[in-house]
Amino acid sequence: MISSMTGYGRGVCSNEDLEVVVEIRSVNNRFLDIMSKLPKSLSNYEGKIREIIGKKLSRGRINLWISFSNGDEKNNNVKLNKNLADAYLRMADELQADFKVEGKVDINQLLNFPDIIEIEDLAVADEHTWRCTQDALNTALDAISDMRKQEGEELRKDFVARTGNLEKLVCEIEKNAANGPADHLNKLRERVDKIIASENIDEGRLEMELALLADRLDVTEECVRFHSHNKLFLNTLEAETSQGRKLNFLLQEMNREANTIGVKATSSVISHLVVQIKEEVERIREQVQNVE
Repeated sequence: MISSMTGYGRGVCSNEDLEVVVEIRSVNNRFLDIMSKLPKSLSNYEGKIREIIGKKLSRGRINLWISFSNGDEKNNNVKLNKNLADAYLRMADELQADFKVEGKVDINQLLNFPDIIEIEDLAVADEHTWRCTQDALNTALDAISDMRKQEGEELRKDFVARTGNLEKLVCEIEKNAANGPADHLNKLRERVDKIIASENIDEGRLEMELALLADRLDVTEECVRFHSHNKLFLNTLEAETSQGRKLNFLLQEMNREANTIGVKATSSVISHLVVQIKEEVERIREQVQNVE
């Protein structure tokens, strides 16, 4: 079944001394593009994290956030950067001396200066932390996969309905084109008779040339191929794995057949049907861009 590339998932793993929160968002993209924001202590595991994501998601721009929090408030790793605070105070004294500025820096102002308070990672990525991170990551991936499949099911229903519309339009073209070559042959013969004196015409040769010309206007092959593309498109929707690239390729082939039919069309009715087909194919193509 097909899956959308848009989704969100969240996973949490917690115990007595650690809580790991993983959030994943995804949007459509031609390839798998992972942007991650991880605690420093997980930097050595970034490759493994990407590998785990790649096993469950094949396409899309993925935004990943992982955060740690310590369950024991007594052991939170918040530190005061005393050297930086001292530098800020000395700079304030210099400004007062050089520019005769009155006033003093109070504690509230000092705490608002950048990097005065440093927050270190609250957990060390030991084996225990990594296992908890994996659990939270897999939970988030399951959640986003479920959401992508649900949206994919809605897309599938829309594709089935629109493919049905394409079938009806192609059948209508076949119906209108059934007598097209013969009618066109008669019209060509009438026009030639008006231009060239009948006694100077090799009737056999003329008949053959006109028949070949009329045959080039036959759209039977294009319609047969279009039916085949529609059938394969529907089969691909029901495939075990989502195949957005294949669906996009089939739409390109449908558009090519529609263009050829439009070039061959000698009837305004068929030309209008071709326009409707191309509009429908474009609507499907826009939606397919979001299929994994």
